Amino acid sequence: MSEQQTRVDQPVNYQINEKGFRNFLEDFKASMKRAFHEDDKIDQFCSTRGLPPAVLTELMSLNPMSLCIPIEYGGFNGNVKENIALVSAASYESLALSLTLGINNGLFIQPFAKYGQESAKAKVFEQFVESRKMGGLMITEPDFGSDALNMITSCTVKDGIYHLRGKKHWAGLTGMADYWILTARRRTESNGLMRDIEMFVCDVNEPEQKIVVEEYFENLGLYQIPYGRNHIDVYIPEEKKLVPKTNGIQMMLDLLHRSRFQFPGMGLGIIKRILDEAIAHTKSRLVSNKHLFDYDQVQHRLSRLQANFTICSAFCLKSGEIAGVENDLSGLGLEANITKSVTSDMMQESAQSLLQLVGAKGYKLNHIAGRSVVDSRPFQIFEGSNDILYNQIAESVLKLMKTAKEKSLLTFLKGYASRAADRIHEMINFDLETPFAQRKLVEFGQVISRIVSMDLVLYLEEKGFRKDLIDNALIVLRQEISTLINNFHFANNAVVVADYDEKSFWLDF
Repeated sequence: MSEQQTRVDQPVNYQINEKGFRNFLEDFKASMKRAFHEDDKIDQFCSTRGLPPAVLTELMSLNPMSLCIPIEYGGFNGNVKENIALVSAASYESLALSLTLGINNGLFIQPFAKYGQESAKAKVFEQFVESRKMGGLMITEPDFGSDALNMITSCTVKDGIYHLRGKKHWAGLTGMADYWILTARRRTESNGLMRDIEMFVCDVNEPEQKIVVEEYFENLGLYQIPYGRNHIDVYIPEEKKLVPKTNGIQMMLDLLHRSRFQFPGMGLGIIKRILDEAIAHTKSRLVSNKHLFDYDQVQHRLSRLQANFTICSAFCLKSGEIAGVENDLSGLGLEANITKSVTSDMMQESAQSLLQLVGAKGYKLNHIAGRSVVDSRPFQIFEGSNDILYNQIAESVLKLMKTAKEKSLLTFLKGYASRAADRIHEMINFDLETPFAQRKLVEFGQVISRIVSMDLVLYLEEKGFRKDLIDNALIVLRQEISTLINNFHFANNAVVVADYDEKSFWLDF
């Protein structure tokens, strides 16, 4: 289909080009405004499970799920850059809606479009385009969360049919999605499990592919997204198996890293909403006959919020450039982990800051501040706990330095994040003495992640982003890097005293 051809199967026809996407995005924003602020106010259902049917119908009226579906199957053929813009627009109104779109596009449609067999694509994508179906991904198991590669969901094959058995939990859209990418390990003749991971598309509407939801979880936030524990005992034909370019583990890493690169889209929207709410509130709120906005400490908080907006914008730019489906991201764990961990930390920090600025009324669940705190918190946990990711970031950098036979952090960073290294060379001009304790690995990972963040902000400046926003973000990052480096150098070997009850009740003294 040429750029000038238009879609004919949508309620509104959009050209398959940048202008068409921009028109679609504006219409989608208008649709969210109607759903959340006019027809059904978001405050009326933010503390109930799921979305009211009328709201869901309104939100799906433009079929945002078709964005990343290839043109030949009736989709918009959108790329990762456009998906980042879509989830960003959604998260300005609702993190739950944004995550729903992210799950569908990032964790189902993109990997299925890349690794799915052609014989299976037409029917599945037709259901997304014409019937507004949804899809998700099941990896995590009750006993294997961060240790996903040791999953025990198994598969055997007979006469071209794969039999998958096991349990999965904490999959977003549990009981709601029609299609699932299921992960499993091949069972051997000796009843063991192979190391490699295999992936399959499961259609829960097929008789032998029904997934039983054993329990729905009462999740603390993201109320509109159902989570639960699932029993897997399904039979899936061979054509629904995803085909890796190399092996299953590399395929899963490519999938997960691409998803992590799209976190800034969800982060940018909610951070912008928080920034707008914070500025509006502090400009209107009087304390001692003075607007909150005019207090220096408030300016400090607002400047950090705005820095987070700029940093997240830098992540969005870089992700849009490198995270396309056509690229193999399996080897970009360092970059993906930095993007995900810093973005999710900024989301939670921003939400907590807005809550502090707003005060008591922000602690209501139906206020954007309170809702943002509980909705953004799990982003620091799912798709890799940030403590683990910072540890992995540090290990990746130390491995690169060892390979280069380099101990000087400054020298290494001049080759890896040269823009930032030039700005803070006096802070990072020291040699590393390894090995580190694990807590120091985590701290070192945080240092590296913020230095890379500064490097990306400077890249954003080169692209023409607003200068005063860049300058403020650099000040904030410089202070944060300084604090993190001081923490890293501070010797801390404190450990917990497990049986601490003896001589520890203050009233005895």
